[in-house]
Amino acid sequence: MADIEARGYAHPEVLVSTDWVAQHLDDPSIRIIESNEDPLLYPSGHIPGAVQVDWAADLNDPLRRDYLDRAGFEKLASRIGITPETTVVFYGDKNNWWACYAFWVFQLFGHKNAKIMDGGRLKWEKEGRPLVREVPTYPPTQYQAPERDDSRIRIFRDEVLKKLGTGVKLVDVRSPQEYSGERTHMPEYPQEGVLRGGHIPGARNVPWARAANPEDGTFKSAAELKAIYEQEQGLSPSDEVIAYCRIGERSSHTWFVLTYLLGYPNVRNYDGSWTEWGNSVGVPIER
Repeated sequence: MADIEARGYAHPEVLVSTDWVAQHLDDPSIRIIESNEDPLLYPSGHIPGAVQVDWAADLNDPLRRDYLDRAGFEKLASRIGITPETTVVFYGDKNNWWACYAFWVFQLFGHKNAKIMDGGRLKWEKEGRPLVREVPTYPPTQYQAPERDDSRIRIFRDEVLKKLGTGVKLVDVRSPQEYSGERTHMPEYPQEGVLRGGHIPGARNVPWARAANPEDGTFKSAAELKAIYEQEQGLSPSDEVIAYCRIGERSSHTWFVLTYLLGYPNVRNYDGSWTEWGNSVGVPIER
């Protein structure tokens, strides 16, 4: 943990090391949660005692394009055996991309006792730490959640439209090819889901994964992050910032970096993102 403390983050307490997790595997006040893009990873082997929270099946409404409601969140929390006092520690594949997404959804319901395991699956595996296939079960809990609060960390299309030209800073965290309109999804993925390519006018392109060290998935230091977001892109903690990607998951990673690691107080995730914007009639697009 000393390494994390030394990186100069505004809120180092939201990150824990693989060592810390290894020492807290049997701590009943901690629940380790794996969230991946690849649904086959968890059953193939996971941190002992970790539960799976699937971004599609567990966090999204099965019918409407939205997240689960309060009752749904309470049901999920009961199933994985947590209370509002439980410290939940998220980790996963792809530099904790989906772990940050799950963390963000938990914040919509005010679950403050939440952390990310720095380095995610990649670092745990590279260190040769144990992975098991046994799926744990925990006694169901009674979890009373508040109504979901979208106002603080989420923004919708119509409000983004009103913000254009007002000084708000938009961060497009997709690949350069998506930003330019050359592609509609990342290069190794099917090019689907949107009718128009390009970016929201005025948005700066900072691909989300630049915030992580590729060799072990850990977050870059505060100084390195400031070099990217502030010196290179001109962002400042006093800015109102909106992050977006294609469906809101990559941008939740950037939201986490700006909010917790750099301490920006006013960052929101436009999770409708390019799938909504690029399919909307009459909205402005730049290429």
